Amino acid sequence: MRVLGVDPGLTRCGVGVVEGVAGRPLTMRGVGVVRSPADADLGHRLVAIEQGIEQWLDEHHPEFVAVERVFSQHNVRTVMGTAQASAVAMLCASRRGIPVALHTPSEVKAAVTGSGRADKAQVGAMVTRLLRLDAPPKPADAADALALAICHIWRAPAQNRLQQAVAAHHATKGRTA
Repeated sequence: MRVLGVDPGLTRCGVGVVEGVAGRPLTMRGVGVVRSPADADLGHRLVAIEQGIEQWLDEHHPEFVAVERVFSQHNVRTVMGTAQASAVAMLCASRRGIPVALHTPSEVKAAVTGSGRADKAQVGAMVTRLLRLDAPPKPADAADALALAICHIWRAPAQNRLQQAVAAHHATKGRTA
């Protein structure tokens, strides 16, 4: 499974591609940051993010895109920019028919470090270890994108089984009604 992780942000949008399956060593295929100029108007910034994500999709051909679920922060301007960048990533993937999964920050931290309250340094250290890298990816947005991809690879089999069970339940329920 090849997953593009996206840590959305309006100025720095972390991107990272991880390949592998749960229970086996994972391989990093690419990591970076899509940037948009802070002094540009919003429309141009979103276009810059879209073009950057499209380049990553063209180059890496992921089977899934994992995006950090936007959560309410104290700074409304920050959460709006994050939500807009998140929507661009989801749109780019959906336009190509690539499934999108949303993961909360605590879900990603728990999957990668074992603690939903891990700090950025702990996440970076575990990403480095899990992908057998020489050093943590910089900036932290890039490491977070890899953590999102890892989380999705590890959680996808369980999520798929759950979805299949729910679908089977609804199918049998429909026959008895």
